[in-house]
Amino acid sequence: MSLFRTELRRLAKRRFARWMTAAGLLVLALVVAGMFISNEKIGPEQWAAAERAADRQHQEQVRWAEQERAACEQAKAAGTEFYTDDCTQISPPPRDAFEARWYLPSTFEFRESFGEMLIPLAGILALIGFVVGASFIGAEWNTGGMMNLLLWRPKRLTVLLTKLGALLTGLLALALPATVAWFGSLWLVATWRGTTEGMTSGAWQSFLLTGLRGIVLVLVAATVGFALASLGRHTAMALGGAIGVLVVGQVGLGILLQMAQVRFTEAWLLPTYAYAWMTKTVTLQDWRACNATYTGECRPATLDITWQHSSVLFTVGVVVFLGAAIWAMRRRDIT
Repeated sequence: MSLFRTELRRLAKRRFARWMTAAGLLVLALVVAGMFISNEKIGPEQWAAAERAADRQHQEQVRWAEQERAACEQAKAAGTEFYTDDCTQISPPPRDAFEARWYLPSTFEFRESFGEMLIPLAGILALIGFVVGASFIGAEWNTGGMMNLLLWRPKRLTVLLTKLGALLTGLLALALPATVAWFGSLWLVATWRGTTEGMTSGAWQSFLLTGLRGIVLVLVAATVGFALASLGRHTAMALGGAIGVLVVGQVGLGILLQMAQVRFTEAWLLPTYAYAWMTKTVTLQDWRACNATYTGECRPATLDITWQHSSVLFTVGVVVFLGAAIWAMRRRDIT
């Protein structure tokens, strides 16, 4: 019997993995439903309603200006002070100042909004990958299944890496259809509750590359969770480590760096690199360093975090954690 197929079957039958996957997909489905409900397709009726809303806002400003002008005239007649001496200066803004587009309902523009919607997809799938990866190997250590398996297949590294390969294959089988379904669902939302205009081959290529980077992020998160749980021989090792790093380490480090007035504090935080990986570039600003222009304008100092920086960080993280798990697997007593 193939060890790889056995591990795939074991992964698919784990109730925790099923429930975690179902919960993540339910959240994604609720996001799509929320986008469908909260957006509208813009047509002549919506534009007409927006024009009426702009007219109402303009009329309210006209009435307010008339009331203020009358109060100003009464104050002058009574000899009391008002905030202006020239009551004729109190006038409403012109009708052109109220643009109808400001009063249009929310609409889902696929080309403008879909790139940002790939970020929550990648985040939820990465969370699923991390937790499922940690529990997959952690449960094997905790229940003694790993020791029993090594009696049948004594090659330690082969067993460990086969489990990792089965995990990544299973997550890839989840992430690819989920990403395709995400594309299709939001395309339908844009068709019925927004617009799909402006899509070009370049835009599709950009979205596809962003989706692929999201899948890579899922595999990286799963590998790190797997490696941490294998190091600690328990799922809690990975989950506790993640909570410690994200809550204690990242939040505490951010507060400490801000107190120390370190420039570009976000450059030391992991979420910045995950966001840069998905969006290709994140520009950090430091307003304390004012670069004055010849017009006297103050421009902050900037620092660009690119997806290349993120790829280096992810690669180092995977090599360090997985390498430590492999070393521990070879060196430590299994019993």
